Amino acid sequence: MSKAKRAGKQQPGGTPATVALSAAGVAFTVHAYEHDPAAASYGQEAAEALGMEPERVFKTLVAEVDGALAVAVVPVAGSLDLKALAAAVGGKRAAMADPAAAERSSGYVRGGISPLGQRRALRTVLDASASGHPTVCVSAGRRGLEVELSPADLAALTDAVLAPITRG
Repeated sequence: MSKAKRAGKQQPGGTPATVALSAAGVAFTVHAYEHDPAAASYGQEAAEALGMEPERVFKTLVAEVDGALAVAVVPVAGSLDLKALAAAVGGKRAAMADPAAAERSSGYVRGGISPLGQRRALRTVLDASASGHPTVCVSAGRRGLEVELSPADLAALTDAVLAPITRG
């Protein structure tokens, strides 16, 4: 079961994502759960552990668009449409980034990459479906740790473009 923590006080063991949220002064809730290393899907595991609809829990994917890294934030219930991502950032071709490059660029480990507090700010696209929810969850920067916030705050803090980039 998840343990929720409210914004305001930085919790010990905070991540760059929670530090960025606290510094921005936006409302957010941190949800911790016991990560199972054998889980087939980090995002689906988070949705189930938190008892949330998979449409409200978003995964952060790093892709390469025309040779430059970009961040895609999509619901765990779907998959990333690479052509739509490329179009959303004015590119032609997109492919998933090498996991090591994604980790180096973001400063997070795979399965714990947050769109917030990344080491290097990258072009970010948030799936347009996020705006249909009062709040969404994204990784807080560690496996087993999610942060819930409004899609408007997420888009503002990541300077994200909203576009339909999800399949399924």
